[in-house]
Amino acid sequence: MTTPHVGAVPGPEFGGRFADRTDAGARLAPLVASSVGRDAVALGVPRGGVVVAAVVAERLGLPLGVVVVRKLGAPGHEEYAVGAIADGVRVLDAESVRALGVSEGELGAVEARERVELARRAARYVTDASRDLHDREVVIVDDGIATGSTAIAACEVVRARGASRIVLATPVAPASWRPPVAAVDEYLCLVPARDFWAVGQFYERFEQTTDAEVERLLGASPQE
Repeated sequence: MTTPHVGAVPGPEFGGRFADRTDAGARLAPLVASSVGRDAVALGVPRGGVVVAAVVAERLGLPLGVVVVRKLGAPGHEEYAVGAIADGVRVLDAESVRALGVSEGELGAVEARERVELARRAARYVTDASRDLHDREVVIVDDGIATGSTAIAACEVVRARGASRIVLATPVAPASWRPPVAAVDEYLCLVPARDFWAVGQFYERFEQTTDAEVERLLGASPQE
C-alpha cells in the first residue's frame, strides 16, 4: 500500500528553484536515504532522471541503472504527455486524450514512432543493474513529474520484473498528484508544488541531457 505523500524542506538556502539536476539529486538524496536500504537499486528515467538518480546512487552507495520509458505526446503539443510506453507497458491518461480530442489513429502513430526510440534507448542504456530486479528494493528517480504517465509506466515495468518494493522519488511534482496505490510502495517528493505548469520552471538550468552523458554516468557507477 502506498504511504502518504512526502514533502520535505530542501534546505534553508533553497530559493524555490534547483540550480540544476545535480543540485536536485543532492537535495533529494537524504529523503531517499530515510526510506531505502543498502541493498536497493537506483533506476533513473532517461534521460534527465538519470542525472538526478546518479547523485542519489552515489550519495547512498547504490548501483545505478535505468528504466526506459517514452511519453506519448499529444499531436501538435508533443511536450504534453497523454500517456507513456515501456517494455510491455502502455499507460494512457484517458481524461487528457478525451479533452484534447486525440484519435486512436493519431495515438497509434505517436506510439509507433516512440517505440522506435524506446528500443534504441533500451539497447544503448540498459545495464546489469537495470535487468536484475527480482526480489530487489528499487528506487525510481525522475527529474520531475508533470502528468505522471511516465512515472506510472516506469513503476509498472519494474513491478513486472519482480521488484519486491518500489519507491518513486522526484524533486518536484504537482501537489495534487499521487501515484496509483498498486504502482508503488512509497512515493517521495521533495517539493510538492501548488503552482505547477512545467518541471522546468523549478530549475535554473534545465538543458537536454545527451546520450553521451547518460552513458558516462552509467559507466562511472558500480553496478553492484
